[in-house]
Amino acid sequence: MTVNTDPAGHGAGRIRFFTVLYDEQCPVCRAAHRWLESRAQLVPLEFVPAASPEARARFPGLDHRATLRDLTVISDGGDVYADDGAWLACLWALADYRGMAERLSTPSLLPAARTFIKAASAVRRQTRGADYGDGCDDTCR
Repeated sequence: MTVNTDPAGHGAGRIRFFTVLYDEQCPVCRAAHRWLESRAQLVPLEFVPAASPEARARFPGLDHRATLRDLTVISDGGDVYADDGAWLACLWALADYRGMAERLSTPSLLPAARTFIKAASAVRRQTRGADYGDGCDDTCR
């Protein structure tokens, strides 16, 4: 994850918001959504169900099947974060967790963060089931 070096927004690189594509059929994702929404946000998080008609319309270039498998975050500037980068971007957006996200993204801690995120993903796969089909019957295209 590229950490914004100008969180106060005094320069041109300020991230104004993140769009979080989450699997609304997954209990782990729904719980994470509620938790993230309940925290103070330095960067506003907007939640959109992954592979939904809205997600497809807003982000036509994304692999929407992949967004059902891996949490995906898109910045207002179009940067896409997936998997561990997406989780770290969400933490970085939160007032009480930005410092933690910055520490976890360092070379010394990133391997441990990735291990934890892989474990969470394994739980997610077990609760969601093996079917990650996007459910689109072409009416959403």
